[in-house]
Amino acid sequence: MELTTVWFSLIAVLWIGYFCLEGFDFGVGMLLPVLARNDTERRVMYNSVGPVWDGNEVWVLVAGGATFAAFPEWYATLFSGFYLPLLLILVALIVRGLAFEYRAKRDDDQWRARWDLALIIGSVVPALLWGVAFANIVAGVPIDADKEFTGNLFTLLNPFGLLGGLVTLTLFATHGAMFVALKTDGEIRHRARELAVKIGAVAAVLAVVFLVWTQAKTGTAVSAALFVVAALALVGGLVAARAGREGWAFLGTFVTIGLAVAGLFVGLFPDVMPSSTDVAYSLTTTNAASTPYTLELMTWVAVIFTPIVLLYQGWTYWVFRKRIAVHHIPTAAPAATAGR
Repeated sequence: MELTTVWFSLIAVLWIGYFCLEGFDFGVGMLLPVLARNDTERRVMYNSVGPVWDGNEVWVLVAGGATFAAFPEWYATLFSGFYLPLLLILVALIVRGLAFEYRAKRDDDQWRARWDLALIIGSVVPALLWGVAFANIVAGVPIDADKEFTGNLFTLLNPFGLLGGLVTLTLFATHGAMFVALKTDGEIRHRARELAVKIGAVAAVLAVVFLVWTQAKTGTAVSAALFVVAALALVGGLVAARAGREGWAFLGTFVTIGLAVAGLFVGLFPDVMPSSTDVAYSLTTTNAASTPYTLELMTWVAVIFTPIVLLYQGWTYWVFRKRIAVHHIPTAAPAATAGR
């Protein structure tokens, strides 16, 4: 296997990991005003993702860095052409991170309410725009002979792109509700499980339409198989949620997101960014790649450090594996820890 194919596959794995892990983070943030009935329950939801949210964001940082190093032409065209939506995502992620860190810094209801709003917005915006961005990458965007994006923001806001955004928005909300049901106990656990089934039904309809449309555009036999299994996993997750099997339910949405993203990359290959202007202008794993020496050096670095990162993150999830309930939240906490 050529190193260009290896690194395309590794970047796909990084995005799969990011969406599967950060996806439930986004879902928890989006559902904060829906699931939590008081400040104590809001603190339960914050604590459910508090130890892991920043580790989950590492995946997108590595994915961006790997794209820059392995496929510089892809990185340049993507980040210049999608500058505004990617900037909005970046700002939203910053605001969201600040909400986690600053909500508990002052014992004031208004202060906490503002940071709660920041968390909600900082979760909704990326959840929507990541779907819009990836849908456009798969479908193709206007790229000229100089490998430059010639469209604008409204070019990306097409029906297919917007549908992709709604799919990621609803899937992440479902994934987040499943996570809350798995990670908490008490009334909030039952509310999350019931809400997961309701949002999941909407997500399933949108996802099927989007995946069928994607398959018609760029699909292969392998991507079709991945999409079918992804749909079955979502249905299985919803059935498990109705039966009160939160672990299997969360696994269902996890597998759904992972296989759906894998199917998108399979349908995209060997392109990395198709051109809707002329297929001859498309960026591929060949014409967008770095030199063989660069790819070889990156491969050795990845072989050494990837297992370390995975072991550390796995250890973090193991340490913080227990459920959180209202009775775990102290009624009178110091200002520095009141939101946690």
